[in-house]
Amino acid sequence: MPAAISTARLEARISTDLHAMLKRAAELQGRTMTDFVVSAVQAAAHQAIEQADVIRLSQADQACFAQALLSPPKPAPALERAFSRRSKLLRSE
Repeated sequence: MPAAISTARLEARISTDLHAMLKRAAELQGRTMTDFVVSAVQAAAHQAIEQADVIRLSQADQACFAQALLSPPKPAPALERAFSRRSKLLRSE
């Protein structure tokens, strides 16, 4: 027996012109308006999330990032002190 799929309802007020355009687009694709709208909204959501999650760098920024990974700067004195304190704390446990 297949598991029940949880659903939620989405409502929106739109202009009659937009409603007519969505209805026509759905008919052109042989889909229901609900299927058309859900598919379009899902694609837009995936794109928005991807744009927020992916960091895009110019070629110059990529080269600078790669160089920083390959030749990191010497640790600052404060970082060296922090590592020293960390080592002492870990040894005392």
